[in-house]
Parts: sequence; C-alpha cells; structure tokens
Amino acid sequence: MAMHEMAKLVIFTALVFCPTWAWARKTQAQGSWAKTAISSKTDRTTTLQFYFHDIVSGKSPTAVPVARAAQTNGSPTGFGTLVMADDPLTEGPDPKSKLVGRAQGLYGSACLDELGLIMVMSYTFTDGEYKGSSLSILGRNSAMHPVREMAVVGGTGVFRMARGYAQARTHWYNPKTGDAIVGYNVTVVH
Repeated sequence: MAMHEMAKLVIFTALVFCPTWAWARKTQAQGSWAKTAISSKTDRTTTLQFYFHDIVSGKSPTAVPVARAAQTNGSPTGFGTLVMADDPLTEGPDPKSKLVGRAQGLYGSACLDELGLIMVMSYTFTDGEYKGSSLSILGRNSAMHPVREMAVVGGTGVFRMARGYAQARTHWYNPKTGDAIVGYNVTVVH
C-alpha cells in the first residue's frame, strides 16, 4: 500500500472511530453560567453551571410536600414523601445572584436506607440565548453523597432532543429546616 494511501486510511479511521478529534473548537459564551461548543454539523454540546435553591421552610417556601405515606413519619429517610417544587436557579450560590431559570417538578423520597430522592424536574431558563428553553432531568439523587448524577432525558427550544447528564453537589444544607443550595454542572448535546 502506498504511503499516501496509508495516510488517507489512518485519517479516515480516526475521523470515523474518534469523532471527537474532528470537533470544531468554536465556543460561544453565555455569561459565566453557560458555554456552547459546536461538536458537529448538527450537534452542539452545552455546559451549564448554576445553583438550585430548594427552600422548604419559612413563609414563602419554593418546595412543598404534596403527599405522604402513612409510614413516612416513622421513616428516618422520609420514605414516601412527595414534594412539588418551583425553585429558583441562579448564576451563583448567593440567593440574590442573577436568576437564570426555574426548576419545576417533583421529587420524592424513594429510598428506605438513605436520603435517596427520585427527581422529575424541568429546568426552564429565563436568561440569554436559552430564555424559554428547558431541560428535562430524571434520575436518582442520593442527596448525602458528595456528587450525584442524573440523566438529561430531553428538552425544549434550543435544547429540543437533548441528551446528557447533570451532576449535583450540595453547596449548603440546613439540617434543621431542610433548606438547601445545590450546585449543578450540566452537559447536554442538542
């Protein structure tokens, strides 16, 4: 096989079997909380970082219990509690930092032996290029683990047909009230 034919074969093989080598490295910044890279002619990879403020106490909670099983009061994990949420998403951990969206949906205690939640949430964005678009999150959230990963199973607007993952890290938690601020790093292909 001639040398130039071998080089063509190696390049072709690399492009077919290692498509990340062929990514265009173009990146678009969306403020400090979102970045988009063009990964092919049809796909974009977007990385988002924001904070989820889950307030279950006080006069204006953003998450409220809507159902409890009879056994819930005797459960150390709150097993059987179902909570409806409309939580703010902000650029930084400070509750007064820039609002970038809302986390709306349900989460419930789904584990008998640890604080394990099932999350069914729509993260709707209210800022920049993603205003009016949303991501659908579904998965188990082992709330006491340092890092939890949930699936991005879809989206709307610029995130239509999205797929990816969300990693959650607790930034602050008040065990007396149950209020929490959780940092999210989300990687999504759309």
